[in-house]
Amino acid sequence: MGKPTGFMEATRELPRRRLVEERVKDWNEVYLPFPDDKLKTQAARCMDCGVPFCHTGCPLGNIIPDWNDLIYKNRWREAIDRLHLTNNFPEFTGRLCPAPCESSCVLGINEPAVTIKLIEQSIIDRAWQEGWVKPQPPEKKTGKKIAVVGSGPAGLAAAQQLARVGHAVTVFERADAIGGLMRYGIPEFKMEKKVLDRRLKQMEAEGVTFVVSANIGVTHSVDDMRKNFDAIVLCGGATHGRDLTVPGRELKGTHFAMEYLPQSNKVALGGKVESQILATGKHVIIIGGGDTGADCLGTAIRQGAKSIRNFELLPKPPNERATGNPWPQWPTIFRTSSAHEESECRDYSVQTTKLTGENGVLKKLHAVRLNWVPNPAGGPPKPEPAPGAEFEVEADLILLAMGFVGPEKPGMLTQLGVKLTERGNVFADENKMTSVPGVFTAGDMTRGQSLIVWAIAEGRNAAWGVDRFLMGETTLKKSF
Repeated sequence: MGKPTGFMEATRELPRRRLVEERVKDWNEVYLPFPDDKLKTQAARCMDCGVPFCHTGCPLGNIIPDWNDLIYKNRWREAIDRLHLTNNFPEFTGRLCPAPCESSCVLGINEPAVTIKLIEQSIIDRAWQEGWVKPQPPEKKTGKKIAVVGSGPAGLAAAQQLARVGHAVTVFERADAIGGLMRYGIPEFKMEKKVLDRRLKQMEAEGVTFVVSANIGVTHSVDDMRKNFDAIVLCGGATHGRDLTVPGRELKGTHFAMEYLPQSNKVALGGKVESQILATGKHVIIIGGGDTGADCLGTAIRQGAKSIRNFELLPKPPNERATGNPWPQWPTIFRTSSAHEESECRDYSVQTTKLTGENGVLKKLHAVRLNWVPNPAGGPPKPEPAPGAEFEVEADLILLAMGFVGPEKPGMLTQLGVKLTERGNVFADENKMTSVPGVFTAGDMTRGQSLIVWAIAEGRNAAWGVDRFLMGETTLKKSF
């Protein structure tokens, strides 16, 4: 424990964001640098609890009190080694994870939690700056060949773990660049892609081969993959978006968020997209109040939308934990992202009833406000249309950010014949193997839509299962 009285002497502090009027003119990350002396103070707030609940809040099992203590003592080199023991990509989680570890921080019972996520990101950024992050090629090769399908955080974590124990790993990605949703789903203002690219260079130096524009089951044969590889790891994500089933959905101008964001991100990175979906000069409606909706909001602002409204079906969350949502559970509370700071346009308890237009082109969204009433049968409240609360708004572009309903079934999954769960995800046993021997799965494809930290943990566990399956034993460690 770095400083026994640290949590009593300092309060929680985070980096400031760049001025709104400045940052909406570019695509760079929004946060300003945080001084080392202030970071040391934040690390000193860690209480080194007898039972560190932050461990259980983190699916990776990050040894959080250890590296908090090392930062307080200015032992950065040891801190990154401790962090890399459990997390392959702390630069990703440090920027993109919502930090369930902080929600279960013991200090968070009655004080603002320790800034775990900030400290994590600061450690890895310093490590890259100092040149401490080096390729770790295996001492010997096993002769086994493994295909990883999907290059998001789950696929990359599985690939890196397997390459480091000597297997020949090839990662297949259907997009034209590696990274999955981290490449084209996450806007540059949340994570600049140079952060991803430097890690990919490390993996290539460790022996990982990347193949892009490879849609398994469409452009690449599933049968050939089964013949050419000793094991396959499916990490294709849960990319089947939840649709809006109302009259008028077919009108031109309504798109899934994951049609809009990849195009916008590709252009922001210098690429070109024919007939790009743009918010410029349009009345934009974003349906869905989660992180994807916020990403659409920040993007539409930077593209110069004429107006933006963000509708959420559920009621506005409370500012503090509700009685039925105690520590150390994830707090369902009202949060403000950098995009909401740029334009607070959220509207809650709104249900879309229909879309209308002219000549096949979207013109208006029609909706009703909801009252959430107690459920006589128990359980969560039930929505009821509020009398006389119908309204309509102009809409040139509607972006559907309502979550995902599971992996896409046609193509690879259908051809492999893997068993699915009741929720439509890919079934996996305790070793992360599917119902097809030698075929494994990890990440959102098996969990359903989830967090980046869970994806990395799933990828590490799949690597453990694959190595054990091929070699009879493994030196790799599981995350959970």
